[in-house]
Amino acid sequence: MKRHLVLLLIAGAVLSMPQPLAAASRAPTIALSIIHVVRGCHVWARPSGAIGSDSTISVKPGTRVKIRLVCPMDFDVSQTRGPKLAIGGRRFYTGSTRVLVFRKAGVYRLRAKNVQTSEEVGLQTLGEDNVLRLTVRVK
Repeated sequence: MKRHLVLLLIAGAVLSMPQPLAAASRAPTIALSIIHVVRGCHVWARPSGAIGSDSTISVKPGTRVKIRLVCPMDFDVSQTRGPKLAIGGRRFYTGSTRVLVFRKAGVYRLRAKNVQTSEEVGLQTLGEDNVLRLTVRVK
């Protein structure tokens, strides 16, 4: 009987411990998109609207940034500053979504450059195709 009680207490203690996966699922998520616009070619956008081609966001450690490529062009994305991120492959394909997790405090910079030109995919643009920059400040 004592043995079963000890095992029950140990099992209860293990189950009540914080779970790393549960903590990760509670981390905030910010949705960003790369969209095509006629003036300037590409911008970062939030669900509430465009935020520009050279944008800065501030987040807490552990925040996930979900990047969706809505533009009909593919992009090469690279990290130019900050603690190393797990970006995966450099190429982001149209219609795809990637989630980047900003675990450590610091300033991160990302650069996104379209692979095809606007003319190659049949899009009209006022001005040249642009390079997107995103600064993420983690405090």
